[in-house]
Amino acid sequence: MRQRQHVAIAEDKDRIENRNLSEEEKKRKPSYDLFSSSTKTLMVSLAMRMANSLLVQTYFNPDEHWQALEVAHNIAFGYGHLTWEWKKGIRSYLHPMVFASLFKVLALCHLDTPWFMSKAPRLLQSMFCAVGDLYLYKLSNVLFDDHVAQWALFSQLVNWFMFFCFTRTLSNSLETVLTLVGIYYWPCMRVSPNKSPLFSRKWGVAIAALACAIRPTSAIIWMYVGLLELFLAHDRLKFIFLEVAPIGVLVLTLMCLVDRLMYGSWILVPLNFLKFNFLSSGGDYYGTHKWHWYFTQGFPVMLFTFLPFSIAGMVLSKQWKPSGLIAWVLGLYSVLGHKEFRFVLPVLPIALMFSGYSIAAMKTAESSNSKRKGSSNSHVKCPSKVRLAIFFLLSTNIPMALYMSLFHQVYFPRH
Repeated sequence: MRQRQHVAIAEDKDRIENRNLSEEEKKRKPSYDLFSSSTKTLMVSLAMRMANSLLVQTYFNPDEHWQALEVAHNIAFGYGHLTWEWKKGIRSYLHPMVFASLFKVLALCHLDTPWFMSKAPRLLQSMFCAVGDLYLYKLSNVLFDDHVAQWALFSQLVNWFMFFCFTRTLSNSLETVLTLVGIYYWPCMRVSPNKSPLFSRKWGVAIAALACAIRPTSAIIWMYVGLLELFLAHDRLKFIFLEVAPIGVLVLTLMCLVDRLMYGSWILVPLNFLKFNFLSSGGDYYGTHKWHWYFTQGFPVMLFTFLPFSIAGMVLSKQWKPSGLIAWVLGLYSVLGHKEFRFVLPVLPIALMFSGYSIAAMKTAESSNSKRKGSSNSHVKCPSKVRLAIFFLLSTNIPMALYMSLFHQVYFPRH
């Protein structure tokens, strides 16, 4: 009898130890799963964005060509039209340099044929976009969990405007990628800032500075993030004098050197950009909208049918930092007379992240209800309401994306 009791105690002990071991393995598992999921996410996003870039055949904005590819062609081969912005010095050569380097590589490999020269820039941009998708996934994982991250990625890949605009060679597209990567590394944008590695903030500052160098209006985004970090950080002096100041000066110096090389004289592009667009309202020449346009028309059109899901996600998640960033950007851009969809592209993924949160919450709620009712279908991956939501989003966004990318203002080749 005693022997049986000893055996039973030993078995219980083994079960407890095995359970503890499995719990420890679960604690270790996320680091592996996160890496595995991140790799899979990057590969899937890369494949989809490359296909996305090849499917986009329509015209959207002249800056895609005249402020990027035409300038890059001029740098690489010595000819190509430069618009008045490049004569007035209100654009930095940092962004066109990316595509000029690509053109040079194609020329060295004897691949500078019309097909490669026309497709390669967007294929390169699609690689940047895949990185942006990955960091939206990682940011959603940090703020919420892996479940939300998957639905956030779904929202980003399905949204019609991201499909239509993200892979274009606009500086706004690269700015969006840098915004997603940079926000991930800023401690103030996390739920628990103190748990963020100290080195990550330096990466965040560097990426923010690079985004502002490429597109000076990106300072609107990083002003919010920087002020928030300044308010929440305990090492404010270190943040200002040992991180922001030296990294900012380093990136500004790099930009000035590149522009000095290309313009032939010392030019401070952000200052010229500020004078033209903000102090003299030069952008108003290209058209103006009412102050509320971004709130009532612009951003809702970009979100399209994701709008109710995004609003629900903001309310349910109670994450005021990223929600506040969206409101801040839309509010400050509303002050400017000249408004365009692409100007607020960098905060569209943040809104889509909240859409992912609301879909994940819907699925979790329905799964919990099914389990409480003892339903045999509690294991089904997509409960009924979630399936309806997915069908609704796919059936509205995919046709819109394909029409806008393949038919609306399509290019007609010359013969």
